[in-house]
Amino acid sequence: MRTRSRITVRQLLLSISFLAAFLLLVTFLFTYRRDERLFENIVTRLFRSEMTSNTLNMHYTIAYPDNFGIHNYKAVLPAYSPDNRLSGLAGLENLISALSSLHEDKLSEEDRYARKLLLKSLSNSLSMSSYPYFEEPLSPSSGMQVQLPLLLAEYTFRTEQDVTDYLKLLDQTDEYFAGLLLFEQEKASRGLLMASSSLQKVIDQCDSVLDQASLEKESHFLQSTFLERLLPLIKDGTLSLEDGKKYVVLNNRLLRTVMQPAYEALADGLCLLTDDTGADPAQDTDSPKGLAAHEGGREYYRLLLLSETGSYRDIPEIKELLLTKLSEETAAITRIMNENEKLSDLDYETALADAFPYREASQMLADLKQRTKKDFPELPSPVSPQVQIKSVSKSLEDYCAPAFYLTPPIDDTIHNAIYLNEKNNPSCLELYTTLAHEGYPGHLYQTLCFHLQNPSEDASAASLARQLLWYGGYLEGWALYVEFLSFDYASQILLERDQPLLSAAVQAEKHKRSMLLCLYSLLDLYIHYENASLQQAGKLLEPFGITDPATVSAIYEYIAEEPANYPKYYLGYLEILELKELAREQWQDAYTDYEFHSFFLKAGPSDFSSLRDLLNR
Repeated sequence: MRTRSRITVRQLLLSISFLAAFLLLVTFLFTYRRDERLFENIVTRLFRSEMTSNTLNMHYTIAYPDNFGIHNYKAVLPAYSPDNRLSGLAGLENLISALSSLHEDKLSEEDRYARKLLLKSLSNSLSMSSYPYFEEPLSPSSGMQVQLPLLLAEYTFRTEQDVTDYLKLLDQTDEYFAGLLLFEQEKASRGLLMASSSLQKVIDQCDSVLDQASLEKESHFLQSTFLERLLPLIKDGTLSLEDGKKYVVLNNRLLRTVMQPAYEALADGLCLLTDDTGADPAQDTDSPKGLAAHEGGREYYRLLLLSETGSYRDIPEIKELLLTKLSEETAAITRIMNENEKLSDLDYETALADAFPYREASQMLADLKQRTKKDFPELPSPVSPQVQIKSVSKSLEDYCAPAFYLTPPIDDTIHNAIYLNEKNNPSCLELYTTLAHEGYPGHLYQTLCFHLQNPSEDASAASLARQLLWYGGYLEGWALYVEFLSFDYASQILLERDQPLLSAAVQAEKHKRSMLLCLYSLLDLYIHYENASLQQAGKLLEPFGITDPATVSAIYEYIAEEPANYPKYYLGYLEILELKELAREQWQDAYTDYEFHSFFLKAGPSDFSSLRDLLNR
């Protein structure tokens, strides 16, 4: 006999309960995934938008756009216009709103941290947008009139598309510089034009960076470097010889008929900007002044300092931190000199040149890599990155820093280059510490650690988001932190060679460099937040033996023209030291330098408040 199963009321209620629970679980999972998908969508669209809106930036960020879903883009060198600024502001507000609407607890840990960084950075950018005319894109030391040719000269040619993109960018330099001139005119109308002495520097640079004579002789660095980059493509068959010749002719024509006239027009336009276009006649406009000399300047400086350093400390706390460190460094120098009386009679440079065992940059890098093995994690890569030491082209020496590491695209981390400016002719110790700053365990090592932990072939939304963020304090603070460590390595090398006096001299040099960078960072606060004059700056420098009027004036002018630059390095360094002490307190016996360095590098570029939160988990 067959029986029919019967469902009781209790069983029915249980079934309904299970069904309801299942539906709740499905709804929860859908909602959870919904926020992750929204975050991924927001970030992916943002990343692609940022890349396609500025081809120069894209080329230095990603080597192969197709790998990131970027196809059929137009080569763009974005020019400033008031309408673009307003639309950019609206986009910024919409982006903050979209990210804020996401439920933090429904994101993965990686996405949650990236969202946090994005929101903090974007919010500060939104606040800074209230002071648009304090920005200076034509700064004499780091303005685009100097930076653009350098970026073009180092623009890597991997494919024919790279060559054609490059030439299209050249063809837009007239519109680009016209936009910069318009921005300077708007600054002038609001009384925020740079000082006339700074303006003259920029005009002189415009006249010399792209001079007609070298272009006619075809000896300009934008001609020679173009050919240097083109030849490998011809050799490997990517380009035919005929196409190569065609591109050389086009490059020469665009430089002569578009880019050089663009520089000339910019210089002429800047010459026409006079001090009566809005500046206060009662003020001295001949020499640079700090941001605090202008209404709203102090408020802007606070935001700029946060943006550049990633430090959320208030100005009085930063000042106290710097003053304490300045006192410590001064005391350290005095102690070393007192303990080594013969140092004052030492012919330091000559003795060091004789005793230091390494002469070549490659030898120094090899030594640094070996000495950092104990306290720094190995690069997370099965393939050893290639590192080339290159000399800056002779024609670029006047415009380049003493050394720099050219950050590779995130999908081409194998090829790395450190550039040395031979014009500076660094001493053996200076070269050694510079290579630590730029190479191992500095910028090159730090960059590869982050990129190789987040490989481009499976780049998450979070890792893409973080490619769009800039944390100068994290990056430059680390480079300075390891540079000071390299002084200790050099000191140890000399002890190993039975040179205790020279070893002590190197330690004194380390503390002197730290003292000066600390002093300049303090000056940055005094000039841009407290409106210190040249005379007041001179009084601060005098106790440290800096009394030559020309030297004092040069230091003052540079800091006035480059607000927050020194703190980006030195305050970043001090924040790392503070974070290190916090790790010692929290981890106690489990603390090692290796573990701290691993934590810092794994966290990746961040502001220091967020890093402290990570450490406190």
